[in-house]
Amino acid sequence: MDIQTLKQRYDIIGNDPRLLLALNKAIQVAPTDLSILITGESGVGKDVFSRIIHENSLRKHVRQGRGLISVNCGAIPEGTIESELFGHVKGAFTGADRSRKGYFEEADGGTIFLDEIGELPLAMQVKLLRVLENGEIIPVGSSTAQKINVRVVAATNVDIVEAVRSGRFREDLYYRLNQISIYLPPLRERKDDIPLLFRKFSSDVAEKYHMPPIVLTDDAKHMMMDYPWYGNVRELKNITEQIAVVETERTITSAILQNYLSYVPTERMPAVIDNAAPAGNTITDRELLLKALSMGQMISEMRQEINDLRQMVGHMAQGTQMQVEQKQAPSYLPANHLSPLTTHISPQNEEEFLTPEIIEDESVALEDRERVAIIRALEKHKGSRKLAAADLHISERTLYRKLKEYNIE
Repeated sequence: MDIQTLKQRYDIIGNDPRLLLALNKAIQVAPTDLSILITGESGVGKDVFSRIIHENSLRKHVRQGRGLISVNCGAIPEGTIESELFGHVKGAFTGADRSRKGYFEEADGGTIFLDEIGELPLAMQVKLLRVLENGEIIPVGSSTAQKINVRVVAATNVDIVEAVRSGRFREDLYYRLNQISIYLPPLRERKDDIPLLFRKFSSDVAEKYHMPPIVLTDDAKHMMMDYPWYGNVRELKNITEQIAVVETERTITSAILQNYLSYVPTERMPAVIDNAAPAGNTITDRELLLKALSMGQMISEMRQEINDLRQMVGHMAQGTQMQVEQKQAPSYLPANHLSPLTTHISPQNEEEFLTPEIIEDESVALEDRERVAIIRALEKHKGSRKLAAADLHISERTLYRKLKEYNIE
């Protein structure tokens, strides 16, 4: 099967050289029984490649409709994963009132796709290695090994090499799974494919709901190509469907598009990526959606809290200054001597006075002053948080947070 036919059959859109290389490798190794490890970020289509490999192998004819078993290793609780994979016999544990086949036995003669293989517990990694080396499984509660004939295709979105180095993944299992490796590039590294995918998803929605397809203006197209797409193709599909259904305008400008792209700053600058994040730290689709919906509100609330705190500190500083001015300098001080409390430090020479020790001391003092001010305000208004917040010139939300922070009942 040539690459173009393969792309049409599995609805794969794009002409990126690395994507084409991955497709070519998949179709070449499909007829073999070698174990395959597919790597790439969440949402790049690793599950599609498992289907390509299975459906173009000799195992596709085995047990029609049951030849490919997909298992998400990260979604199975550690306490039940052995039973899920290898099955159990009756009486193996409390509640095991009958014997049950595991995923490997269900896939006998076909292919098993182990997604999120990097999440597999170390104890299970040892048992999986035995299956790959000997072609045998031992159900939970049994002492008899069963021969099986299963081809393993595994996938992960974590840095599996780093996981091996840190001891979170067995090196011998890695080499056994990685007989053939296929890497799928993230969408942000396939910029030219983004408009093609958008057009495809837009057409699909238009056909499904009998509406005109949406199109992008040039500035919107550039904005979309500069977007980091942490959720990759899956995120692009979701956003395209949202725009097509929600927007009444069929021509989408950058102003409209930016309402859906939560990470796009002005002038189409690339989104900030936290390089300090640990390897393999991924974001789920749900988290992406929640961030998209709440980012603007979070920023607004943070700004409000900062303003509230500034007003509160300023209010407290004014009261302190009034008290200081009412006091006279001690008689033993020279007339030209100024108390540290009344010395004026301009913004220009402020830094030369503020050593790290002074800054730390003033930070502690400020916290004490805040705590005292909050307690006094609550006492003054007989515990009314609403009135106390108004007296302190802060919002109730900020007051609630401060009460928790200072452990004030």
